[in-house]
This record gives sequence, structure tokens and C-alpha cells, in this order.
Amino acid sequence: MMPQILKIIRDRHSTRGPFDPARPVTHSQLKLILEAAQWAPTPNNMQNFEIVVVDEKERLEAIGKIPADMSEAYLRENYEQISFNEAELRIKKTGMLASTFPPVWTNPEAWNPDSDYRSQITFLGRSVLETKLLLIVLYDRNRRAPGSETDSLGHMSLGCVMENMWLMSEYLGIGMHVLTVFGDSPVEQQVQHFLQVPAHMKIAFACALGVPADSPSNYVRVRRDIEDFVHHNQYGRKDVLWEARQS
Repeated sequence: MMPQILKIIRDRHSTRGPFDPARPVTHSQLKLILEAAQWAPTPNNMQNFEIVVVDEKERLEAIGKIPADMSEAYLRENYEQISFNEAELRIKKTGMLASTFPPVWTNPEAWNPDSDYRSQITFLGRSVLETKLLLIVLYDRNRRAPGSETDSLGHMSLGCVMENMWLMSEYLGIGMHVLTVFGDSPVEQQVQHFLQVPAHMKIAFACALGVPADSPSNYVRVRRDIEDFVHHNQYGRKDVLWEARQS
């Protein structure tokens, strides 16, 4: 029988569909999600993050109006990762189906800055206005992890914050959509202005939360087999671990 924690980990997914406006995230649910963030591991327990909860309609509308075009570099690199059918995805075991993204994202015509498709790439307004609750996670650049010149350890802890919140949301039946576009300079600067975020705080990511309006769609989710990424005692030594465990 699969442990409950593993089931939650495996079921965790990004909610890209609309949220149900009639079923907002409750105060008690939000508190549990924030408590999960509170207990995320950070270097030396430095807790190098702050979270801005945005639920005022006027502020959400202002953020939703910020231009947020996808860069050509992102579109090209995203295109290299996607599969156009389930059979291809199952073979690759990495990436996602092209149908998961808006069609224009997977159309090379949109890569041209002068293309008429460019106006269809902006998605920030739709993503923000479909939710009544936005959490913006800030990274405190004044609190560097000891012995980490580029603060790689501090950055890793932000991923732990994200995962903790995501797993709790999954457990509660709350949909979560991580919006990394908030970390891009033009968007970040305007959001910081709207929310009066101090200059030393950097937006790590934002996430829209809500109860999904539709039932989760069945789509192919793939991962590499454990044997593909686990090495036993030395890099490149495969299968030995499993053979030893089974004998």
C-alpha cells in the first residue's frame, strides 16, 4: 500500500485551468499552507523569505494588467522540451505534452517579435484574474547563507518553501499554479511598486491558489525510472543496488 505522503507527492500537479469563483480558499486552508511554508528547511534556520498575500480585487487587477510577454529564448527552449504525442512523451520520460500549453506557445511563428501572434503570448492577466488569492514569495538578499558566496543554499531553500506549500495545497484539494514570470525584471519592478516591496527583497516566485473549477483531467505524466538516475557507489554503476536488495 502506497504511503499517504508518497501519494500526495505523486498527485501534486500544476492547476492551469480556471478556479471556481464560488469556492474561495478559506482562512483556515490558507493558514495551513502558510504553516507549511513556515516549516520549510532553510540554511542555518535563517528563514530567508517573506510572503505577501494578495487578495484585494483592485491589486489583483492592477497586477493582471502588467505586460508579461514570453521571451523568444523561453519559447525556443520550451519547444525543445515538449512532446507532440503521448507515445513520444512516454519514450522520452521527461518534459510535457505540447497540448498542456497554449497553442501559440508551441507555434514557431510566435518567436518572431514582429509576428501577429505575439499579442496572444501574454498570459499574466488571465492567470491572475482567474484567482482571488495570490501568494508572492520574496527572497531576502540581505540574509546570505554562511559559506555560500552566491547563496546557492539560500536559493535552494526557496524551492523547499514552494514544495511545502504545494504539497499542503494538494492535500487540501487546493489548486496551485506557480507563476515564475514574476521574477522577470520588468514584471518584478512593477509588482514591487504596487505592493511596496523594499528594494533588497527579490521576488522568487508567485503562486495562484484556488479550488479548481473542473475535475483534474487525465493526462500522461512521466518520470524517469529510478534505475535511470540512481548510481550505486560510483557514477555509471547501475542495477547493482536493486540486484543486491532482491537477493
